[in-house]
This record gives sequence, C-alpha cells and structure tokens, in this order.
Amino acid sequence: MRKFRQPLMIALMTLLLSFIAPFAQAATTDEKTYQIATDITFAPFEFQETNGEYVGIDIDLLNAIAEDQGFKVEIKPLGFNAAVQALESKQVDGVIAGMSITDERKNKFDFSDPYFDSGVVMAVKEGNDEIKEYKDLKGKKVAVKTGTEGASFATSIKDKYGFKIVTFDDSANMYDDVKTGNSTAVFDDYPVLAYGANQGNGLELVTEKESGGSYGFAVSKGQNPELIQQFNEGLSNLKESGEYDKILDTYLSAPKSDEDKGVIGLIKSSYPSLLKGLGMTLMLTVVSLIIASILGIVFGLCRVAKNKALNMLGSIYVDIFRGTPLIVQAFFFYFGVPAALDFRISAITAGLLTLSLNAGAYMAEIVRGGIESVDKGQMEAARSLGLPYKKAMAKVVLPQAITLMIPSFINQFIITLKDTSILSIIGINELTQSGKIIIARNLESFNMWLIVGLMYFIIIMILTKVSQRLERRIQNGKA
Repeated sequence: MRKFRQPLMIALMTLLLSFIAPFAQAATTDEKTYQIATDITFAPFEFQETNGEYVGIDIDLLNAIAEDQGFKVEIKPLGFNAAVQALESKQVDGVIAGMSITDERKNKFDFSDPYFDSGVVMAVKEGNDEIKEYKDLKGKKVAVKTGTEGASFATSIKDKYGFKIVTFDDSANMYDDVKTGNSTAVFDDYPVLAYGANQGNGLELVTEKESGGSYGFAVSKGQNPELIQQFNEGLSNLKESGEYDKILDTYLSAPKSDEDKGVIGLIKSSYPSLLKGLGMTLMLTVVSLIIASILGIVFGLCRVAKNKALNMLGSIYVDIFRGTPLIVQAFFFYFGVPAALDFRISAITAGLLTLSLNAGAYMAEIVRGGIESVDKGQMEAARSLGLPYKKAMAKVVLPQAITLMIPSFINQFIITLKDTSILSIIGINELTQSGKIIIARNLESFNMWLIVGLMYFIIIMILTKVSQRLERRIQNGKA
C-alpha cells in the first residue's frame, strides 16, 4: 500500500490545485476579475496569434473596456456551444463570441448594447462558376455553423430554395467541407467569411450581404448587472474616443497573412503551442491514470469479492462509466454537476475527474480479469497452508495477476492518451484543441492535422513498443 501513497498524494494535490487556482487568483488582486468564455476559432473576432496571445475584435474590445472601467478579465476559450452552456450553468460570468442578440436568447441571457452590426453572405469554393445565387442550391448541401446568424438565415430559406443543411461546430471544418466538395456552399457571418477569403481560405463570396442582427456581450439572466453596465459605459467611451473604429480597422482591413503555411513553416510557427498542448495531454493522461489505477484496484477487488454488497458496488461503478460516452461524462462534470449544486469547477478538474473515473472502470475490469486468470489452485494452496483470504490474495494471487495485467495497463494508457482529445469540447487546451486554434488562424487544416496526427502517432508508437517489450519479457520469464 505504501508504494501507492506518493502517486495518490500527487494526484490529489493536482486535483486540489486545479480546483482552487481560480479562487486563489481572484484573491490576489484588488480589481474584480471576471471569467469570460469565448470561441477562439472565430477570426477576425476571436483567434490566437503565433505567440499564444488571444486577439480579435471581441478580445481587443473587451480588454479595452476592462481597462477603461477598471476590472480584469480571464479568457476561457471553450468554443461557442460550450461557452453558452458554461454561461447557462454559471461556470463563467459572461460570453463574448460574435453572439447575435435574438429574442430567444434574451429569455436566458442579459445582453449589452450592440457592439457590432453583422450580416450574412454565401460563399462557394474558389473557381465554382455554377453557384451564383440561392436558386442554384436546389438539391445541394449547404454548410453552416451551429448557433450563428448564417445558420439561422440558411434555415429560414432552405425550404424555399430546396437545399439541405449540414451543421458544424467550428468554422474550419465547415469551410473544409465546402473546399472538399461535400457541401456546395456555406452561409456565415459576413465579416468572418470576408476575413477568411481575404486570408486565403479557398472560398469566394458570391452574394451580396443580407441584413442581419447585432452582436452583444451576454451574462446570465439577472446575474452580473454591474458587468453589463460597465461594458456599455466602456463601449460608449471607446466609440467617443475613436478607439472602437481603430480596433475594427485593425482586423477588417487586415492584409493577407505572410505566415509560411507549408508543413515546415507551420511547425516553426506553431511548435510552442503544440508542445504546450502535448504537455497538457500527457499531464492529463498520467495524473488520471494514477487515480484510475487506484480506483481500478479497489473496484476490481470489489468485483471478485465474496461479499455481495462490495461486488454490487463494483459492478454499478463499472456499468455506469463503461456504459456512457466519455463526452457525456465530461459535460456532466463540467456543466451538469456545477449547475445542479451551484458551484464552479475548473475545466482541468472536470477533465481529470472524467478521465480518471472512466479509465478506472476499465482498469477495474483489467484487475478482475487478471485475478480470475490466475489458477484457482494458487488460492487453494495458499489457504491450505493456513494463510487468511486477504493475505493469500495480497501475497500469492495479486503478484501473479499484476504480471498478467501490465500489458493491458499500458494499452489503457494509450487509450486514455487518445481520449484526452475529447476534452477539447470543454475548452482544455490539449493537443487537439491546440491544433483547432492554430487552424482558425492560418486555415491550413490538412497540414496542421497531419502534424498533430504525427505527434500522437510518435507518442503512441513509443508506448506500443514498450508494451510489446514488456509482454516479451513476461513470456520469457514464464518460459
């Protein structure tokens, strides 16, 4: 038991620090700090520069307003859908993500004064001369991004013009679907599409801008009225000083990026972000597996216990976490539990809980299978020599079972490493999320996913070789 004590303490300290970090940070400053969720894959309103800094119209406006009004902001890059859910569950204080002000959203959120008047436009793949107007879309597929003004507009005219809608969670995948020919056209907010086309995203605008709604900063209904007031006052001051127009001109008139978009160029410009994302992936994997190993041993022993209550407890735990998708568990711990119990939890804590409990269920089955694979005669022989059940299990059965379980443990390590990519859905900046953020800036999805895939492949191949070597050593030892 002593050998598990240090890893357990490390795991518990990591969970504790990740949970109290937001509160500790807030306590070290005299200025009020608000946690603001956003979608940093929505250039030119929100994206990340090569130096890791969050920039864009929304980000620059928010920072300028915060400075004008004397408060601080902590940006939470969650993606649009997750940002809205985080606001609903009171995990964040506000959302700024090119969010259109609608009557339906006003039922759940309080909005600031409009800070940008948008519109909708249609685009097709460069060189496509067949699609020039809406009537050309009959029988075709059209790509839209969930929650956007473009999606609402496309829905409103799809029956009239006879096209089908395909929805995506981020702009990069939506644009790629059009470039690969899976969808014929895309509807999106005018400034976003115009910026992307100007930066060389492979699309061209083919219609005039349709009049659309306005973007607003949002807080939960009845929550943080002082924040809305400060935002409105700061926005008014920025418009009066001319700073508002300067911010818009910075991005809406931006020249085409000169960033090298080849594989080598992308590696040079993006390796700090990718290495940081890889580090987060490995940290999540290692810490969660330390916890999962402990849970697996405990519940695995419960699964083979003669006590019916313990056996049932182990079965319930395994069935719950093996019987529900990992993404549902992540949403449950990050959005569901805090909303139900009215408290906040950091994304890293929620991610560690999700991975640990999920992997622990599979570890429990590995432990159960390892114990049951040991010849029953071993236990009978130990008991016949006078050893109590617990001692016979600890001294005779478990050492043999662990030898058999090692390759399966390493295989679970590989599976958990890959499962960390799902946590990008709650805004954890692991390797997959780092790739998404970079793509939002440079629109080079093929090359970037190739690089990310190779990084995963190298790490997983190393672990696979380690697993194979251990299996050979075990087999040779038995021989």
